[in-house]
Amino acid sequence: MANLRAGLIGLGAMGRHHARVLREVDGIDLVAVADPGGDPYGVANGLDVLPNVEALAAAGIDLAVAAVPTVFHEGTATVLAEAGVHTLVEKPIADSVEAGHRMVELFAAKGLVGAVGHIERFNPAIQELRRRIEAGDLGDVYQIATRRQGPFPARIADVGVAKDLGSHDVDLTSWVAQSNYTTVFAQTQHKSGRDHEDIISATGRLDNGIIVNHIVNWLSPMKERVTIVTGEQGTFVADTSTGDLTLFKNATFMLEWDSVSAFRGVSEGDVTRYAFPKREPLRVEIEAFRDAVLGKPSDVVTMEQGLRTLEVVEALIASSQSNDAVHL
Repeated sequence: MANLRAGLIGLGAMGRHHARVLREVDGIDLVAVADPGGDPYGVANGLDVLPNVEALAAAGIDLAVAAVPTVFHEGTATVLAEAGVHTLVEKPIADSVEAGHRMVELFAAKGLVGAVGHIERFNPAIQELRRRIEAGDLGDVYQIATRRQGPFPARIADVGVAKDLGSHDVDLTSWVAQSNYTTVFAQTQHKSGRDHEDIISATGRLDNGIIVNHIVNWLSPMKERVTIVTGEQGTFVADTSTGDLTLFKNATFMLEWDSVSAFRGVSEGDVTRYAFPKREPLRVEIEAFRDAVLGKPSDVVTMEQGLRTLEVVEALIASSQSNDAVHL
C-alpha cells in the first residue's frame, strides 16, 4: 500500500517539528510544504517552499498539517477541505466558536477527517493518568487542578493566553475526567501591554461533579506544566514537561507520633513515581491522525472535540468580562 502524501503549511517554530515528525512516521511521505514567509528554520530539505495554501492543496496531497496562526485556521482549513484534503490544524481549532462551527460542518459535509492538535492528550504522563483513573486507582475523583506558567512566546500575537495555553488544560482536564464542563468562572489581567490577556485564573465544575481550577500565565520566569488530580484514595501529579506521573497515596495506617500526625495529617501515605514508556507526544499525535485518515481506530482529537474546548475557553473569557459565572 502506498504511503499517504502529506503537506505542511507553516514552517515556523511549531511547523519545523511537524516537518521532522511527518518525515519520520511510517506510512507518510512529506511531499509539499508552504509558507508565505519562507523557510526560516530550513526544514524544506529539498522541497520547494510553496507560497500559499492554494498551492499546497493543488500538490496532490492526501493529508495536511496547518501550523499557522490561529486567525488563519478557518481560511486554511477551508481551502484544504474544498480540495478533499484531510487536515489537522494546531490548537485552538479557530479564533472564534463561529469559525469553529463552520469548520466542523464543512469537514463533515466533505466526509473528511478534521483534527485539532491538542498535543497534551498524547503526553505520556496524561495518557497514563487517564488510564489509572479509569482503572479506579483514585476511587472517586474530587478535583483537578492545573498550572501552566512561563515566559511569553514571541510567536503568539493573535490570541491571548486563555486560547493559546488555557485550551491545553481545558481539553486535557475534560479528557482525563471523561466529562464536559458545565459551569466556569474566570478572572484575567493584562500586564504586558498587549491586546489580549496574559493571565487567567479559572475555576469550574464538570458534569460528573469534579471541581476544576486552572492557573495560566505568560508572565512567569518559571516554566511549569502540572496537572494535579485529587480523589478519595490519594493524589496524582502529572508533570507534562518531563512526562512524569507520581501518586501520593492516602495512608492505610494511623501515625502514632502525635506531633507528626498533627502537622502532616493522618492520611499521608506512600509516594510512587511510575515508570512507563515515554514516546514523543507529537509523534503519537501524528500517528493517530494517520490512522484516522486510514479509517483505523484512533484517538485523534476531532474538530468536534476541539470546538467544545474552544466553547469552554470563550466562556471563561466571557466570564472574566462580565464577572459572572457562565453555564455551558
